[in-house]
Amino acid sequence: MSQIADFCQSLKQDFSPRCQNPRQPVRCWSEQDILNHKVVDAYVIILRTRGCSWALSSGCTMCGYFNDSNWAPVTQQDFQAQFEHALAGYKAEKIIKVFTSGSFLDPTEIPVHLQQEFLGQLAQRAEKVSVESRPEYVTEKALSMIQHTVQSTLFEVGIGLETSNDLIRDKAINKGFSFKAYVKAAQLLKKHQMNLKTYVLMKPPFLTEHEALDDCLQTTKDIAPYTDLISLNPTNVQRHTVVEYLWKRDQYRPAWLWSVVEYLKQSQTLTDAEVKCDVVGGGSRRGAHNCGTCDAKILQAIQQFSLTQHKKSLKGLTCGCQETWRDQLDLEHLSIGSCVDFQRWRP
Repeated sequence: MSQIADFCQSLKQDFSPRCQNPRQPVRCWSEQDILNHKVVDAYVIILRTRGCSWALSSGCTMCGYFNDSNWAPVTQQDFQAQFEHALAGYKAEKIIKVFTSGSFLDPTEIPVHLQQEFLGQLAQRAEKVSVESRPEYVTEKALSMIQHTVQSTLFEVGIGLETSNDLIRDKAINKGFSFKAYVKAAQLLKKHQMNLKTYVLMKPPFLTEHEALDDCLQTTKDIAPYTDLISLNPTNVQRHTVVEYLWKRDQYRPAWLWSVVEYLKQSQTLTDAEVKCDVVGGGSRRGAHNCGTCDAKILQAIQQFSLTQHKKSLKGLTCGCQETWRDQLDLEHLSIGSCVDFQRWRP
């Protein structure tokens, strides 16, 4: 293992998973999304699994979703009970997203026969079904089976590429796969006429604000030939992660919302794919934020852009802290890594 991989694993040594009911999903909710250029309702299911295989062996520097994992085997009966509980809350939403803390297509996380059983039931209900997976589980065999199961239902796989830069993905994020592996998975999905959603990470640790923004824009250019949808994910500070370790020592600041807005403004000139952003923890110290005064207004504009794809949603956004953000971009080349969050610093 590399030093960063060892460090990711070391932060879990004192972690004790909460006592959780393996027969209950982590959470289910309804939200708005886009289907065929129209705003529709989507139903989100997060199944409780043993945990992401990569997180169990090492893990990403920013990802704390293992905190919701079972960290113990989940039986077939447990999974079926979770799924039945989730479907009880379904209200004919046109899109169903079924996620885990790792990869839905990982057979060690969810057995293949249960993957097929669940997808078959979802395909009978929704017009579009979406899952997430690391690229190593997006195989010819897996997609052929899924294609037979979902048939004419639109099927989407989300891959957390984070960045097209292999050095950043390896050394700053510890993702454990290459851009070449992402491209291979993208080509397989296209072959099977399935959609690809690519997650792009804004502000991994060890990058300045300017570097992070530039990397997101470059990544968008690089993935334009492969992806149908881009989801920008500003890093939020999750428990038992490298990001939290740095954040507690004033060595990491989550992205400015102004950086998110700037990315969204430029993204439409770089790709024909839909570009969305759901700012988890937005406006809080642990999530992407500005000065606190303008955060709610900016977050609303980002949400509106994500649903409409209209750049006009981002027009007219101003606040005094915008100059502070611009000053930081100009001065960061004099420092290394993320600047201290002076505006929201607490002793």
